[in-house]
Amino acid sequence: MALLADRESRLLIDGKLVTGSAGTFPTINPATEEVLGVAADADATDMGRAIEAARRAFDDTDWSTNTELRVRCIRQLRDALREHAEELREITIAEVGAPRMLTSGAQLEGPIDDLSFCADTAENYEWKTDLGHATPQGIPTRRTLAREAVGVVGAITPWNFPHQINLAKVGPALAAGNTLVLKPAPDTPWCAAAVGQIIAEHTDFPPGVINIVTSNDHAVGALLSKDARVDMVSFTGSTATGRAVMADAAATIKKVFLELGGKSAFLVLDDADLAGACSMSAFTASMHAGQGCAITTRLVVPRARYDEAVAAAAATMASIKPGDPNDNTTVCGPVISERQRDRIQGYLDLAVEEGGTFACGGGRPADRDRGFFIEPTVIAGLDNSARVAREEIFGPVLTVIAHDGDDDAVRIANDSPYGLSGTVFSGDDERAARVADRLRVGTVNVNGGVWYAADAPFGGYKQSGIGREMGLAGFEEYTEIKVIATLAN
Repeated sequence: MALLADRESRLLIDGKLVTGSAGTFPTINPATEEVLGVAADADATDMGRAIEAARRAFDDTDWSTNTELRVRCIRQLRDALREHAEELREITIAEVGAPRMLTSGAQLEGPIDDLSFCADTAENYEWKTDLGHATPQGIPTRRTLAREAVGVVGAITPWNFPHQINLAKVGPALAAGNTLVLKPAPDTPWCAAAVGQIIAEHTDFPPGVINIVTSNDHAVGALLSKDARVDMVSFTGSTATGRAVMADAAATIKKVFLELGGKSAFLVLDDADLAGACSMSAFTASMHAGQGCAITTRLVVPRARYDEAVAAAAATMASIKPGDPNDNTTVCGPVISERQRDRIQGYLDLAVEEGGTFACGGGRPADRDRGFFIEPTVIAGLDNSARVAREEIFGPVLTVIAHDGDDDAVRIANDSPYGLSGTVFSGDDERAARVADRLRVGTVNVNGGVWYAADAPFGGYKQSGIGREMGLAGFEEYTEIKVIATLAN
C-alpha cells in the first residue's frame, strides 16, 4: 500500500491507525507555501490512550525481556523503511524542505541504516555483569549488575531532521526494551506518520509498544512530561522548551534526556589554510538553510587576517543560492515556516542595530517570491558579546569574530551558554588536537574529521542538554541499573 495515499495521515495508537479526535491540520510545503495535505490532529484524550497503551504493553507483555522479538521487529522496521525509501524521500523533501542531496545521508537513508546498530547492540549487549565476590559488612556476597529498560518513554522531536531524530529515539529506546509514545513537531507530521503506517502494516511490533501521536497543539506533547505513567521523557529542541520539559518532569522525578540548542564555533588558527577553512565554514552554515543545532555558526579567525576571512566566507556563501529542494544541486532550501523566516529576519535586523554589516545576504532572495527562503548571510564587524553571536538563530547565518591567538580563540568558543559542538582548523594536527581538548563541547571536528556516526554518542555540555544520543551511551540512556546481591556460600 502506498504511503499517505489519501493525503491524510493517521495516528498510531495501540497497534491501530486511527483518526485524531481534534480532526486534522494542514501540512505545508515550505518551498512553495502550498498545502500538501492534512495530518491527524490528536487531543489530550488521544495522548492519554497512547500512554495507556504503552504502559500496558510494558507492564503486561514480555516486550522488555524478549530481546529476540525486539531485534526482529527493529530489523523489520529497517527493511520496510528501506523498501519505502523513495516515497519517504519525496515526503521529506516536500514537507521538510530538505534538499534532495541530503536525503541520501542524515535526512533519511543514514537514520534508516542506523537502526542496524540498535538491533545489533541489543542482540549482543551484556544485560547482566558479574561484579564478583565481596564481603560488605563481613557478609560473603556475590553481586550482579543488571541493565533493564526504564519503562514508558515519551519522545518529543523537532522538525529540522525528523527522520534522524525520530529514529535516534525510537531505535535505541525500543531496542533497550522500553515502550514509547512519539510526539513529532506539528511542522512535519507526515514524516512521523508515514513511519507509523509502515510499522502498522509491515512489522510485528506488538500493540502499544510504539505509538505515534501527531498534533497541532504543543500542549498535547507536554502531557508526556507531566503524566506519571511515563517513566522517561526524551526531548530534542530549543533550550527554552527543554527547560519547560525538565520542569514538568520534575513533578514525577522522571528520567530526562535533553538535546538542546547550540551556538558552535569554527576556530581557524593562524597556521591554517584560511580560505579553505572559511569556505568550509560558510558551506556548512548554509546546508539545509542552517537548520541544525550542531552547525558551527560562529567563525572565529585571526584578527590580522579578519578582512580576508570575511571575504572568503562571503564568496562561498554568495555562491550558494537558495533553491528548489527537489533540485539535486540545491544546498540551501527554505526554512521550515513563515514564522521561522521572520524570526531569522529579526536577528538580521538586530545585527545591523548592534553595529554589524552584511558581507553577503541579509534578507529574502529577490528571485523567490514564494516559499520561506532566506539568503545565506555573513555578518561582520561584531564581537562575541553581540546577541547574534550568542543566541541560536537556526538559519543560514554566519557571524565572523576575530581572535588574538589560540588562548583567545578557546576563550571565545567557550564563552557561550551552549556547548554542543565545534570545529578546529590548523596546519598542525597536534596543535589542533590540543585546542580541541580545551573546548567545552560534546563533539569536535578537527581538520575535516567527521564525528557523526551511529556508534558515536552525540550531545552537549552546559545548556546544550543532558545525556547523549546514539552510540552505546545513547542506548544506555534508555536503561536503568539494578544491582543484585546474593548471599554466597
